[in-house]
Amino acid sequence: MKIKESKKPATSSEKQKPIVSKTPEFAFGKQNYKLLLIGLGFIFVGFILMIGGGSDDPNVFSDKIFNFRRLTLAPILILTGYVIEIFAIMKKPKDID
Repeated sequence: MKIKESKKPATSSEKQKPIVSKTPEFAFGKQNYKLLLIGLGFIFVGFILMIGGGSDDPNVFSDKIFNFRRLTLAPILILTGYVIEIFAIMKKPKDID
């Protein structure tokens, strides 16, 4: 004849407590934040390159606003910065499962 062991319910002291991490969990990893800063740098430099080109005398037209730096280089840098920002946001961090 077999004897059945009765299982009594676990008391509150016997229950396992959840493991609490002391370090906060962030939405992004270290690499995400680096990419975000790099993207912001590209955007900032692009806007800085777009500044200027005006004339001191309002009656004289200046062709400086139509140079390569303001019409081509600066917008390319700004768009590159936005692409990097989107990639940094969408990239899944390695340390989050």
